[in-house]
Amino acid sequence: MSDSTEVKWANPSPAGLVALAVAAFAFFAMLSGSVDATARLYAGIWLLGGFVVQIVVALIDLRSNNISGGNTFLFFSAFFMLVSGILLVLKWWTANEGITIDGRIDGYVWIALTTALILWTPAFFKSTKLLTFVVLFLDVALPFITLMDLGVMPSSFSMIPAIFMLLAGVTALYLSAAIVVNGTFGKKVFPMPGPFIK
Repeated sequence: MSDSTEVKWANPSPAGLVALAVAAFAFFAMLSGSVDATARLYAGIWLLGGFVVQIVVALIDLRSNNISGGNTFLFFSAFFMLVSGILLVLKWWTANEGITIDGRIDGYVWIALTTALILWTPAFFKSTKLLTFVVLFLDVALPFITLMDLGVMPSSFSMIPAIFMLLAGVTALYLSAAIVVNGTFGKKVFPMPGPFIK
């Protein structure tokens, strides 16, 4: 006789939000000029670590029927983390070897990813306002990064997406702390506002 009681998994979103914050802080540092191009190697490795976290979060979220969070973490894990991590390591290596690659292809790919996130944004209005703000901050940052990668916008605009990446990272960290601490204590220790749309 088997036990038919299904074990419920805990919400993995806080770990995914921390991984998102790691990526956002790395992009802030690179876009703001706080680090030079040699930091690409380390940033790439950090993003590869974030891939591991976000793919696990995506799969658990999808298993829990979290369509917006699960799918967003899934494509973030693949493109924002894995591919960006590999590309940063590759860009570091090619720069050291004196190899030139037409990186504008990144911009073309980011057109699809940026558009997807913007079109999915209304789904996050049913989540806590904090998560909505994380997505909205990314909605502002990603078009700038896309246009700069395409070579359409000069890199002199890079502080705009840098600031919005930083805002997304800080908000993601706060939200992750609120979910973990509030969930552990079973009460609202960190304020967490409700959704814009119920």
